Order: sequence, then structure tokens, then C-alpha cells
Amino acid sequence: MDAGQTWVDLGDVETLKQSPLRQINVGRTRFALSYQDGTFGIVSGVCNHMAGPLGDGHLEGEYITCPWHHYKYHRVTGEGEPGYESDRVPRYEFKQEGGRLLVNLQAVTTRTKPPHEAHPLTRPIVRAQGPVRLLGISTTAMDVNYPRYSTSEALLDIALQHAASMGAETRLIKINDLKFRNCEGYYSKSAHACTWPCSITEMDKKDEMQVVYEALIHWCDAVIVSTPIRWGSASSLYFKMIERMNCIQNQITIRNNVLIRNKVAAFIITGGQDNIQAVAGQMLMFFNELGFETPQFPFIAHSRGWDAEDMENNIKMVQTDNDLHDGARELAARSVEKARTLIQSAAPAKIERGGRKAHKSAAAAEESPR
Repeated sequence: MDAGQTWVDLGDVETLKQSPLRQINVGRTRFALSYQDGTFGIVSGVCNHMAGPLGDGHLEGEYITCPWHHYKYHRVTGEGEPGYESDRVPRYEFKQEGGRLLVNLQAVTTRTKPPHEAHPLTRPIVRAQGPVRLLGISTTAMDVNYPRYSTSEALLDIALQHAASMGAETRLIKINDLKFRNCEGYYSKSAHACTWPCSITEMDKKDEMQVVYEALIHWCDAVIVSTPIRWGSASSLYFKMIERMNCIQNQITIRNNVLIRNKVAAFIITGGQDNIQAVAGQMLMFFNELGFETPQFPFIAHSRGWDAEDMENNIKMVQTDNDLHDGARELAARSVEKARTLIQSAAPAKIERGGRKAHKSAAAAEESPR
């Protein structure tokens, strides 16, 4: 055996030819083994981006596409796709002996990862000086060319106007105006495949979900989310938004990186049918899981009930109901005051995540066998 070479047997050649691409682990070394057009190729099975398993991806021509975030590497040379050749994973030499495929554990080339500019959303979270900042997020969906009256958005407008009269800085985001892709389930591939910012935002510069991320993480002190009730649930746009916000919660789980600290969330819910408590419960649970706190009485709601089909009267009621308007103002006031209190208190340096999803508490970890 030559110096610096450690050959290991990967298996029967004819068997290995049956799959165009596979991931093979030898100890701590991971290989992406490919077979195409009568030739093998062996490169590292670890993607440069987030250490995704290259061998579990698929071939596109001569390139291996990572199953996590679709980075591509030549299956033989390990070089990145055209234009990104310097982004390279190691390649390994191999040989066939007695019908067996052997690989040298010592890589022929080195891994090279050119520096990439960090995404602006990953900057440190530092609250700028200034008044309380209240963000409104409307999740009502409609035809932009023929907009209708939205009861939930109308009450949100009243809340934001009142907050401004209290000296707060306000901003409104209409999710209906943003163009962004649905959550594509990176977390379902692997917890570590769900990144901050969202993998889609990292790869797609036109993804407008970053507007929501920027406002929630770096700008606002409080947020009021409004939604209509649709068949007993929040709007489809609300769920499209929060599915993409799952990356915020996953940072807590996989990296103990709490992005939301000392921030307030409240809600406005309106609809033609009932089920207000269930809609509010889901919204409260989700935003609490992100790290938001809530004011006392954290939502206002309005519904005509199951048997009220005269929706034209529902609109008139919301437009003229002073109690509802006052409720929106009071919700804004509670949210702003809660935010002011939190701004004056220091966020804890460390937040215990024990019991959150798959993580054990410190006490349980001490009792676990080693």
C-alpha cells in the first residue's frame, strides 16, 4: 500500500452499478458514489452549504444536486456548476479489484468554500432608539383589481391609527400584496435543512417574505395580525405566511437561537361564521412559540354566527359598530403599553429551551445514561 493511502472496500461492483447515485458512509467519511455512462465517480457526500447529504440527491447530467438546497457539484471532479467551479467538494480516487470497488480514504483534492456575503437578515438584532414600533399584518385575500371591504383589515387600520395617536411608529404589511413561494418543507428533509433566513429566501432574491422577516425580527416591538375566518380557520394567506415563519421557531430548536425577544403579539379576528376561540388559540400558540409575549386580553373578534348569511349587514355592522372600533383602539393601546414595558426591561441573556419539541430539560439530561 502506498504511503498516505488507505483503501477500503465499498462493495460489489455490479451491485453498485444498479443505482445512479447513493450515499455511502465509511466511519466518519461520507461519499457520494455515482454511476453513469459506464463510469463511477466518487466525491464527498457533504455539501458545502449546510452539510447536506449529496449522495441522497439526484443527478442532473454530470452534476449531483444536493437534496437540501439544490447546490450542484460535478460527480467526478467535485467542482461546482458552471460559474461556481471554485465552490468544490473533495474527490476521491477508486479502483476495481476482483469485482469489488475500492476507494482511497485520502481525498485527491481539498474542499474549497469561497466566502459568501452574509444575508442582511442574519445581522445582529439590535433595537434602534425611538418610539414603540407597531406592525400591522393583514392576511385577508382578495382580487387586487377589484378590492372589497375587509372587516378584519378595517379594524386593523383603526388600531394602527390609534397607536400612531399615542406616539407609536406604525407600519402595515398586506400579505396579499407580497409575492412569495409556499413553504417547501425543508424541515421535512432534515431539521438542519431549515435555515435562517428561510432557505427559499436565501436562494431567491425576489422572495418577498423577507419583508415580513425584516419587520418582525429587526423593526417592530409589537405586531397585530388580522385575519378573516374561513370555514372555521384563519385565512389561507395567514397559513401560507406562518408556514414560512416556521424557520424562526426552528432556530430555537436546532440552534438555541431565539430571534424574538421582548416583543408583543395581538390579533384581530372577524368572520361570517363562528369558531373564534379555535382561530385565536392557534394564533396565540404559534406566536408564543416564536417567542412573542401577549398583552392582557390579546385579541378582539367579531362574528355573526353560523346562521347569519346576510353578509352585507355584517359589513355595515363593522363599519358602524363603535364598540368594535373602541375595541380595536384598546387592543392597540394594550399592545403599545406592553411593548413599552418590555423595552424598559432587559431580555434574559439565555432562555431555557428544555421541553421544547425534541429537547430535554437540563434535569432530564443529567439523569440520562451516558
